[in-house]
Amino acid sequence: MSVTEQPPPAPGPESDGDEAAERLRDRISADSLTTRRDYLRIVATVSGGLAIGGVGVAAGILHRHGDSESMPEPKRVADEMLPGESVAFRYPGDEDRALAVRLSDGTLVGYSAVCTHLACAVLWREDRGTDGELYCPCHEGVFDARTGEVTAGPPPRPLPRIFLTEQADGSVWAIATARSGETAREALCRQLGDSRPEMARQLGCPGVDRAAATERKRT
Repeated sequence: MSVTEQPPPAPGPESDGDEAAERLRDRISADSLTTRRDYLRIVATVSGGLAIGGVGVAAGILHRHGDSESMPEPKRVADEMLPGESVAFRYPGDEDRALAVRLSDGTLVGYSAVCTHLACAVLWREDRGTDGELYCPCHEGVFDARTGEVTAGPPPRPLPRIFLTEQADGSVWAIATARSGETAREALCRQLGDSRPEMARQLGCPGVDRAAATERKRT
């Protein structure tokens, strides 16, 4: 029989003590209920915060890799990268996690290392297929290492690209970024803007001749 199922005490000298014990049990029960309510409230608050953060990432409210409207400064990623090697670095800003990979055929690829699902860290697993795979361990998200496209799991968008170049001395540099799903031409034209009209013209960026004509009229 539980404490709450005990029969009422018979009247007698010990009644006062029994009443005190009963009040103590009621207090403990009330405190336990309060503790449970506080716990549930904390869990609900934390869960709600995570959900809001996820919605923010999905809706574009929070910072996304490659959002800059200007061409970032080039950054040295590595002195040399051999096939099968990967390098974690920060680009274009100090808060932007990034990953460079030299695939088995020598191709250089670079991506944001922030999963497009809930912003967990993305890793490269070399032993998964010919090119390996980009993997988010938080919710089993998987991206194609050659294209950045989603191949499994909950991520809603491909990984944003980082454009890499290799110099004559073998060093690898990051030179520009792209938003998720944005082509190289779209990304470069957006970031070049009016700052480098000759390069923009070579790429065939829309509006570059019109912008140049407007600038000539001003001068």
